[in-house]
Amino acid sequence: MGTKTKVKKVVNELGKRKTAVARVTIQEGKGAVRINKRPLEVLEPEVVRVKISEPFVIAAQYLDRSIEGIDIEVNVRGGGYMGQAEAARTAIARGLVAWSENDELKEAYLGYDRTLLVSDMRNKEPKKFDAKGARAKRQKSYR
Repeated sequence: MGTKTKVKKVVNELGKRKTAVARVTIQEGKGAVRINKRPLEVLEPEVVRVKISEPFVIAAQYLDRSIEGIDIEVNVRGGGYMGQAEAARTAIARGLVAWSENDELKEAYLGYDRTLLVSDMRNKEPKKFDAKGARAKRQKSYR
């Protein structure tokens, strides 16, 4: 009964954008970054890959040991590919701040782009009945 087990450090975070929800799990490992079980390097289109890798570029400047020693697993559902990318980058940035507990990194993220830590909850306004869109209505004639 005297054996001690080493507690594994695991961080879970959430990021949202429109209808996309990203859940990230960060734990010690080999430095693999996977989005929906696919490596970050093979994600298409390239603009999505660049968007998701932004938190890593900033973190590399502020963390004493880079992200080589941690595995990042992201699960994204809902929305389109760009909404998913922005939800994933928010979740990753939040996870890295929670993992490192570094206030400088948090300030750097907020200075670069606030949506890295704060989910952008803007959503499409619903279309109304008897109208072409959310605000566009049929013209009324009085004569």
